[in-house]
Amino acid sequence: MCGIFAYLNYKIERERRYILEVLFNGLRRLEYRGYDSSGIAIDAGECGSRGSASSPLVFRQEGKIESLVRSVYEEVDASNLNLGESFSVHAGIAHTRWATHGVPSPRNSHPQSSGTGHEFLVVHNGIITNYEVLKETLVRHGYTFESDTDTEVIPKLAKFVFDKANDEEGTSCICTGAQMVTFSQVVMEVMRHLEGAYALIFKSSHYPNELIACKRGSPLLLGIRVSLGFPSLFFSTNFSPFLWFCLILFNMEHLFCTQWSAKRAVLSSDANAVVEHTRTFMVLEDDEVIHLKALSLSLDGGVTILKYDPGKVEINGIHRPASVHRALSVLEMEVEQIMKGNYDHFMQKEIHEQPESLTTTMRGRLISGDSSKAKGVLLGGLKDHLKTIRRSRRIVFIGCGTSYNAALAARPFMEELSGVPVTMEIASDLLDREGPIYREDTVVFVSQSGETADTLQALKYAKTNGALCVGITNTVGSAIARETDCGVHINAGCEIGVASTKAYTSQIVVMTMVALALGGDTISSQARREATLDGLLDLPNKVREVLKLDDELKSLAKLLMCEQSLLVFGRGCNYATALEGILAGEMKHDGHLTSSNCNKKHMLRQMIYELLISFMTDPLLCAFLQLLAYHLTVLRGFNVDQPRNLAKSVTTQ
Repeated sequence: MCGIFAYLNYKIERERRYILEVLFNGLRRLEYRGYDSSGIAIDAGECGSRGSASSPLVFRQEGKIESLVRSVYEEVDASNLNLGESFSVHAGIAHTRWATHGVPSPRNSHPQSSGTGHEFLVVHNGIITNYEVLKETLVRHGYTFESDTDTEVIPKLAKFVFDKANDEEGTSCICTGAQMVTFSQVVMEVMRHLEGAYALIFKSSHYPNELIACKRGSPLLLGIRVSLGFPSLFFSTNFSPFLWFCLILFNMEHLFCTQWSAKRAVLSSDANAVVEHTRTFMVLEDDEVIHLKALSLSLDGGVTILKYDPGKVEINGIHRPASVHRALSVLEMEVEQIMKGNYDHFMQKEIHEQPESLTTTMRGRLISGDSSKAKGVLLGGLKDHLKTIRRSRRIVFIGCGTSYNAALAARPFMEELSGVPVTMEIASDLLDREGPIYREDTVVFVSQSGETADTLQALKYAKTNGALCVGITNTVGSAIARETDCGVHINAGCEIGVASTKAYTSQIVVMTMVALALGGDTISSQARREATLDGLLDLPNKVREVLKLDDELKSLAKLLMCEQSLLVFGRGCNYATALEGILAGEMKHDGHLTSSNCNKKHMLRQMIYELLISFMTDPLLCAFLQLLAYHLTVLRGFNVDQPRNLAKSVTTQ
């Protein structure tokens, strides 16, 4: 899916060269999501040579981010643009695009523009389903379109709203007297006309040093360095516990407020591009509008949060949104977690991180047992709801893709240990047929990101029908984590590789622990319960043993890489892992058959046999399939971190 990023500095001197590198690095942090073109927009300053000083500079390029970087610096050299020019206030936006409407090309790349002069610029993640109707309307009003994208209607619609609001003879004026329409009012009027899923960032020459961000159905985060009334103290996780205590004691009202004073702010599709700037963040909710505003050196910069209400009646043509009180959170990741380290690919790194991620997932939740404590499971997020879940008519697992497969793998444990019937639903299929969900049901929503669009829609559907909703996600503060009645955080750590590996195994572990918690101390299931607990406790060590076969699996991959297909068998809970292990050019598509009588070395046939035996005896020992898929994909020349037909969180589009 597309990635969006923005950076605003206020009362901090930054050279144009620095701002460019911040935007480029932000895009690099998002490139794992998949893309085929990219672009940025920055301020021209006093030395702009591509139009008036107030017109932003827009750079767009097909291909990888480094192609954009080269083209920007080539154009900078050709135009004598001063990279050393300093800005005390600057707002820049950036984007990686995966083509949906229109082929990969500079004209279809983002930021998309309102036209000559770039009065309004937009970067967009998602899809506008009614763009054709909007485009026809704008064409009738004299607007000319340069791209094939659905996004281009957004900046042009913003210009239409702005011009109409400032036209004294306009009948749809949304301003009072001589007062100009505000940036947030323009954006909210645009939102009123948009249908579909989107996360948007607006930049405008009419509102210099301001950015507007909004979302509906696509993820977006705000990261800020916040001033809370102290001259030199900013919201930072480097504070000592004593300073945190003082901050809370004397500035409690600022932790839940509608406006902060900010020195630096970043907006991003996910946390990977935020953490190197700040670990203080907020996840936007649907129909929230973030207004980043730094008008001049004499005025405080601010971050204002507004709530767009599509059903709100406007007064005198002006939409008067309600302010929103939101709390800031602290990112629980380090910059090192989003770096490859000594590995060639993120996927390789994350496969090898599984012993640690599994240990973290179980830490504090799985009790190993000693002289004072019996073996057991403690899940704080579910403890107040276990009785309700045990009395449920059934448990319904809902997910998409890998998350669905993880639930499928955990289903036998859930039924056996809890004694409650379990059914499976793919989120999109449930919604299409409006499958029955009852008040007596417990519905478990599984999502690595916590933002999967179909799963979120299924959650709303289940809540409407009165079911108890449980979330299992890997992202604190995500939409599913916020909107479910209770849940469990996976704790697998940051997963950047597009094909899920460590999140998949941790999801299965979490759902198995839920099954153990529901089963209690029933005598009939005691033996199975003890065996499952012992198996989970020993799982990280078993995965380490599998990972030691990395070199052997690479040798096996070299012999198999010329085969046209590979058939993976699985039975019972292993069936789900077999689905995850199916290999094609990009690891996630339908697999084929490798001939069983091919002329391979006996040693390798024996290795395959032994691996299959391990796989059959323990469904969580799927690391060897992940490694085999990884090596085969790399040997075939594909980019394992950016598969062309598989985007991270693709269902949000």
